[in-house]
Amino acid sequence: MSVLLGLAAMLALGYEIWGAASERPGPRASAAKTGATALLGLAGLANGAPALVVLGLFCGALGDFFLTRRGDRAFLAGMAAFAAGHLLYTMWMFTPANAAHALWAAPLLALALSTERWLLPRTGDLTGAVRAYIWIIAAMGAAAMTLSPVHIPALTGAVLFVMSDLLLALRLFVASAVRAQRMLSLALWPLYWLGQALILIGASG
Repeated sequence: MSVLLGLAAMLALGYEIWGAASERPGPRASAAKTGATALLGLAGLANGAPALVVLGLFCGALGDFFLTRRGDRAFLAGMAAFAAGHLLYTMWMFTPANAAHALWAAPLLALALSTERWLLPRTGDLTGAVRAYIWIIAAMGAAAMTLSPVHIPALTGAVLFVMSDLLLALRLFVASAVRAQRMLSLALWPLYWLGQALILIGASG
């Protein structure tokens, strides 16, 4: 798995350099972004990671591809792919024996409620889809709190994933200055990819 992880990390770095700050990533950047997550899925497959996690990673790769395209259709397709990935992760992460630990996600509930308040008025026709996505990722965060200690890297990955999605929301719907958009893009990609990698590592532990 280490070889595939190394290759994935190289592609992730390549995308950070070639396309993360671009409004319209070119073919090379799009391939690097998609491949960086797809290779994580292949690494999980090769290492016998849980099927739900492997499928979640491939959903993430599909979402990455769509987000390099322009237009609402591509955005909605990407959001749907990521939402599917979050739901798959949620199903793997939720540990009934530790269900009470989900209470530790109370700050995440507060974050979801506050995000609805400031974000939804800015989303126009996408309001319904964005609202659903907010609560899907909140559910993943709550499920991550129930993970056993052996899977702690996956919990860390889930937190980074939530942070990257928050920055993405700011990038897409709030930031208007080009410089601010670029800075957010450069910040969110490492959080996102490392989050995905840690979920894989935690699931493989």
